[in-house]
Amino acid sequence: MATTKKSVLCVALMYSCFLVHHACDHDGVSFGYSGSTGPKYWGSLSPNFTLCSKGIQQSPIDIVKDEAVYIPQLEPLERDYTATNATIVDNVFNIALRYNDTAETVKVGGIKYKLKQLHWHSPSEHTINGERFAMELHMVHVTEDGNVTVVAILYRHGKPDPFLFQIKEQLAELYAEGCKAEKGDPLPVGVVDMTELRQGADRYYRYVGSLTAPPCTENVVWNILGEVREMTKEQAADLMAPLEGSYRHNSRPLQQLNGRTVQLYDKSLKIRKMV
Repeated sequence: MATTKKSVLCVALMYSCFLVHHACDHDGVSFGYSGSTGPKYWGSLSPNFTLCSKGIQQSPIDIVKDEAVYIPQLEPLERDYTATNATIVDNVFNIALRYNDTAETVKVGGIKYKLKQLHWHSPSEHTINGERFAMELHMVHVTEDGNVTVVAILYRHGKPDPFLFQIKEQLAELYAEGCKAEKGDPLPVGVVDMTELRQGADRYYRYVGSLTAPPCTENVVWNILGEVREMTKEQAADLMAPLEGSYRHNSRPLQQLNGRTVQLYDKSLKIRKMV
C-alpha cells in the first residue's frame, strides 16, 4: 500500500467529517458535484486529491451480474448491529450518522471492522447492469489498524424504509436551521435501532475500490448488497433537503473497472452446491 495504515484511518475519518463550513459559504467548500469543483476536476483541486484522477482502483463501478465471479469460499456478512447511540451531521456534501463509540461491527474476510458512520447518496453511485437506483446508503467500517470496508445498500422508490423513521425529526431540524447551522456540528439522535440494516445479505458483490469522494483513497473493500430495498420519495427528499441544491445530487460518475474482478456471494448457490 502506498499510504500507511495510520493515514488510511485518517482519510476514512475525513470521509465522515471532511468539511466544517456554512452551507452558504461556497468559497469554503473544497469540492462539489458540478461546475469547476465537480468530479471531473477533483484530482486537480488539492495535492491530497490526486488519486481521484490518477487512481486505477476507483469507485463507484457498474456491476455486471453475468461477469461477477461466484466464489464459494466467500463467507456471509456477519453484521453485529443491534442498537447504539448516534449523532447526525450535515457534512455539506452529504448527511451522515456518526457512531463515535460503538460495538457495531461487520466481519469481512475473517476480520472485524467497527462501524464509524453511514451516509446517503442521491441517486445511487453503483449501478447494476447499468441500472441506477434512487438512493444508495454507505456504511463505513474501519479496523483499529486503519483498513476500510463499506457495506452499500441500494434503494428504489416504493414503500417506507422503517430505519429512516428514527431520524425524521432530526432531518427536519437540520433543514429548518438551513444556512444558520454550522456544518459539521453533530446533532444528537439518541439510541438508533440498527437491526433493520442486518437484512438482505443473502447475496452481495465484493470488489476492491476507493472512497467515492475526495481524497478517493484506494484499498477499500466494497460489499454491495444484491437485494434492492425501498424508501418513499418523501423519505428520499427529506434526506437531501438539508443540503444545498448542488449537493442534493451527490453521486460520483462511474469509474473504469481496469481489470478488477467483482466477486459474488450467493447463499442459495452455496446451499445448492452443498446438497
